[in-house]
Amino acid sequence: MKTLAILLIAISTISCQNNSEIIASKSSPVEIGSALMEGTSEMTPIVAGNTSNQSVWIEYIEAHNNRDLDKIAAINAEDWEGYTAQGSVLKGTEAHIEALDNWFKTSSPKWEVKWMIANAAKNKDGVIEQWLTTGNDFTDIDADGNPIFEHNVHDILFVEGKIKKINVYSRAKAQDSTPFNY
Repeated sequence: MKTLAILLIAISTISCQNNSEIIASKSSPVEIGSALMEGTSEMTPIVAGNTSNQSVWIEYIEAHNNRDLDKIAAINAEDWEGYTAQGSVLKGTEAHIEALDNWFKTSSPKWEVKWMIANAAKNKDGVIEQWLTTGNDFTDIDADGNPIFEHNVHDILFVEGKIKKINVYSRAKAQDSTPFNY
């Protein structure tokens, strides 16, 4: 019985020690990469970000797929900015909603979220910015009735749970018959 008591005390001590180490490691940021943030001249560590922004992104994509302009506007920050893969820029929620309204009247775009990575880094002012990088499949029908399929990466800046900036990068659907080129 004495041996059993000693064994239980030893197991409890080891378990508490491991839990303390786990708690300590979760309280310090986990470095996952580095970036040259806008306005900086040196690489800044990228750390694991706020994963709660993933649910905001899912809600945002659902609002786009459902053409819910009021919901999209509610998720946008007041100073929202969008940068497309083709190089166009849109600034402000009002301009964004107007552009979407016109697009939705003549097209049927849909997005499907495939993956998300929450990340954060210090900006030029030393403030930690919360970003979410996502992979999304985009489908639509062009003016001639042909299907469009693209793989999109959206890099999204969140401020206080709202979407402030979206950078969109795009790749066409892979085609084995297309010659490889840059």
